[in-house]
Amino acid sequence: MTQLIGADARIDILNRLRRAEGQIRGVQRMIEEGESCLKIGQQFSAVRKALDSTYLRMTLCFMEQELDACIKPDDAQKAGLDHMLKDMETLLARMG
Repeated sequence: MTQLIGADARIDILNRLRRAEGQIRGVQRMIEEGESCLKIGQQFSAVRKALDSTYLRMTLCFMEQELDACIKPDDAQKAGLDHMLKDMETLLARMG
């Protein structure tokens, strides 16, 4: 059975979602106030980027959980996996 999300990852993901939620409220307010479509579009872009980075973080968390469950790494292997996942996060973030 897959384990629950770790405390650090949970806090990080929730904080990212809260920031995106604030950005979405900002977009709603801009629309209500009749702001220009260009400025609203720029904010939409920021929201999408925030949600994409949150999704990436969640996906890497899932990968870490599954790797831990499947191979039961020792401390040295765990350090290597952590390094690999951080590198993967960096590479995938550059694609967005």
